[in-house]
Amino acid sequence: MHDAHPPLGPVREAVARALAEDLTPIGDLSAALVPPDRVATARFVPRAPGVLAGRLCADEAFRQVDPALAIEWAADDGDPVAPGVAFAEVTGPLAPILTAERTALNFLGHLSGVATLTARFVDAIAAAGGSLRVWDTRKTTPGLRAMEKAAVRAGGGSNHRGNLSDWVMLKDNHLAVLGITDAVAHARQRWPGRTVHVECGDAQMARDAVKAGADALLLDNLPPAAVAAIVAEVRAEHPDRPLIEVSGGIDLATIAGYATTGADMVSIGALTHSAPVLDIGLDVDEG
Repeated sequence: MHDAHPPLGPVREAVARALAEDLTPIGDLSAALVPPDRVATARFVPRAPGVLAGRLCADEAFRQVDPALAIEWAADDGDPVAPGVAFAEVTGPLAPILTAERTALNFLGHLSGVATLTARFVDAIAAAGGSLRVWDTRKTTPGLRAMEKAAVRAGGGSNHRGNLSDWVMLKDNHLAVLGITDAVAHARQRWPGRTVHVECGDAQMARDAVKAGADALLLDNLPPAAVAAIVAEVRAEHPDRPLIEVSGGIDLATIAGYATTGADMVSIGALTHSAPVLDIGLDVDEG
């Protein structure tokens, strides 16, 4: 399976829910007016440049509406797309094409938007001469996490934890109750095989987390100079570990400042919660 594709199970479930929203209770009233013998070819055409994501969702939308529809793709998730250049076409009866159109475009536009924004961050870091890797977050659309995280991969980013069971992440509200040292110790005792990740708001917290044996540090809401200083201090004692993540409102205007701090990862919630939709149309030619 292509690394930028999500698992098929969540794709099928999400598409089925989306189609149910459109087709309950009695189906597509407008498409029902189209003669059943009318056939067409419809081409997916972007109106702006971007990075494609959501191919499996579009495939599934047309398959669930009418398995007789045939789709041919000239691009795959992770490929760049250009304005006015079709990247796929669907052929078959016109009525089901029209029924599936909006669902397919909703997924393609949203997920390609996520991939496109991710790629912009990746490119900005490279332009600044940095080695930061772009990470997503759990700030995803309910029910679409697997697809949105795949879209991040399509844009050249990497995936943070998928859910609360993946590893232990101790953030400010946990630490206010537990404290760093005890929280890390208890996590090691209860889940010895899990990564332990600690949010740190200053250099002393980072020192405490490293001393406690954390696998990863999250340096949150710190300016680039403070991040660079903490990274240098930690790496002087521990060249390879822990993994160091930065986060906290970092955007395209500020990412260059963090790119060369020496941190390993930058997590950006906006990749999934605020990515602009990539404008894609479905242009229909009747056969």
